[in-house]
Amino acid sequence: MSHEIRHDWSLPELQAVHDTPLLELVFRAATVHRRHHDPSEMQVSKLISIKTGACPEDCSYCAQSSRYSTGVSPEKLMEKEKVLEIAGRAREAGVSRVCLGAAWRNVRDGESFDRVLDMVRSVTDLGLEVCCTLGMLNEHQAKRLEEAGLYAYNHNVDSSAEFYETIITTRTYADRLETLANVRKTSMTVCSGGIIGLGERVEDRLEMLRTLASIQPHPESVPINVLSKVPGTPLESQADVPVWDVVRMIATARIVMPRSDVRLTAGRAKLDPTAQALCFLAGANSIFSSETEFMLTKAVPSPSYDADRVLLEALGLRMREPFASSHERAEAC
Repeated sequence: MSHEIRHDWSLPELQAVHDTPLLELVFRAATVHRRHHDPSEMQVSKLISIKTGACPEDCSYCAQSSRYSTGVSPEKLMEKEKVLEIAGRAREAGVSRVCLGAAWRNVRDGESFDRVLDMVRSVTDLGLEVCCTLGMLNEHQAKRLEEAGLYAYNHNVDSSAEFYETIITTRTYADRLETLANVRKTSMTVCSGGIIGLGERVEDRLEMLRTLASIQPHPESVPINVLSKVPGTPLESQADVPVWDVVRMIATARIVMPRSDVRLTAGRAKLDPTAQALCFLAGANSIFSSETEFMLTKAVPSPSYDADRVLLEALGLRMREPFASSHERAEAC
């Protein structure tokens, strides 16, 4: 089996991988995973909403959009001391990365951005990887985040370019790719993935993976989210995503981007332990965990630290240390 890192996958090739009989697909993905990563490790992240609600974008799935009545109350930018308290408890729970999320359309230079840069420096000083998801940013802003010590920047492409236009009108797919290109001009790692269950076709899911795989190098982290249906949003009545679809997407992402961390993200709370274990076997080696039962807002559920500790112990998995490159250490063995 070839382990070549590719950036030129065609849609028919991706379709052939995705449509492989499920058990064979999981076996193939697990083999690729073991070639590039330590299969006994799980990277665990904590997401902190440092600025909640009142986002001007119209993303059809989002609880934080000001366009929809979702019950999420707008909140001002969180104080650094509160962020450090949450990050400190996350570190004590074994979390290696803290992601700071702000409901902004794009980064704006000024006091708020300066405060975020200070948060990045302070949380990094705790010995944690820090990721930010702040919306679109230009090259200069990306450089400032790099200088502050930011480890990763998250900016999801969500779906295919064609389907994207049906769920978001307030920014373009090209805007998303431009932000990722600006991050790639720095030493920061890229975190970018998408969401399944928006009403897209399988072809849209595969085009999303093709877009991500075309980035050189591949995104270091690829989140696979399952739609959390939020009352009040246009997608509140979407059909549930079958667990087999989730496993197929995890496995396909693992084969197509062998060295990336593939993160089983939003929607994991709906999967029972056996389904999660199958996703881990198929190549998911990164998760979000939380001290509460919510990921970002109360609209998006998340397994708790305690529940995840029990699950990982039952599966014989240990939490990865911060700043550890799983695939490089696995290949050195």
